[in-house]
Amino acid sequence: MEQVKMTLSEKIDKELESNLQKSMEDKDFCTLVKRLKISKNLAKKNNSQLQDTCSELKNCSTCKGLFMCKNRVSGHVLYPSVEEESIKFIYTPCKYQKLQDKAEAEKMDSLNELKHARMKDIDPSDKNRLDVIRWLKTYYDKYEKVNTLKGLYLHGSFGSGKTFLIAALLNELEIKKNAQIEIVYFPELLRNMKEDFSLVEDKLKYLQNVDILLLDDIGAENVTVWGRDEILGTILQYRMNNKLTTFFTSNLNIQELETHLSITKNSEDKVKSRRIIERIKQLTDDLELISENRRK
Repeated sequence: MEQVKMTLSEKIDKELESNLQKSMEDKDFCTLVKRLKISKNLAKKNNSQLQDTCSELKNCSTCKGLFMCKNRVSGHVLYPSVEEESIKFIYTPCKYQKLQDKAEAEKMDSLNELKHARMKDIDPSDKNRLDVIRWLKTYYDKYEKVNTLKGLYLHGSFGSGKTFLIAALLNELEIKKNAQIEIVYFPELLRNMKEDFSLVEDKLKYLQNVDILLLDDIGAENVTVWGRDEILGTILQYRMNNKLTTFFTSNLNIQELETHLSITKNSEDKVKSRRIIERIKQLTDDLELISENRRK
């Protein structure tokens, strides 16, 4: 009986050896094993997961952003950590995910400051801001409680103060003209809804109906069919039909946003992206703000 067990063990080891030899024919696999100094025995036992790592690293080599990510966990690579005679595989964030995480952390810090932003706090010395400031002042002067004014799609360079400018206007309207406002960091909204679907119906209804809505940093989210069509599309369609003022900030211009929204993890859908863009155009004027980074 012991001899049978040994024979079976030898058979398994031989198969593992053969599989490893085939894997080592892949230059990337061979490089990974040598770089991490993975022993032959460990490589045999973890061959399949190491192949997964190589496959995901190859995806990363041609990736141009999170919207293109083909890996199992978006923005992450299943990467091995070698500890003596064992390997742990950990989902490690890629450079694009790290940049997004940093930007989101900074954004969440800045949102606390936005609650106190007022129009008197706007710095008018930057000439690049003058067109935007004039637009905001005109909106404030024309605003009435029964409001059918167009909002603003404000796009431009990172850290130029786009969100602060619109938040200052909205806070002023809330305090002085009793407007009902809501400022939503769009990537965070989608993430929260996805984590708890019980929130979706009530949150969606509220965002459809609030007097003035700012969808902040649209274009920074990971695009999914659900987020684009069921959440964003539903909100915008209702607000367009009911002429409710909607503001947007983005680092992307409207053409870049259209491209961004057309690419999901599994498909490219230009028609549905175009529908979203047309709704945004119906709801807003378009202004660009290119200025120094005020978050430094």
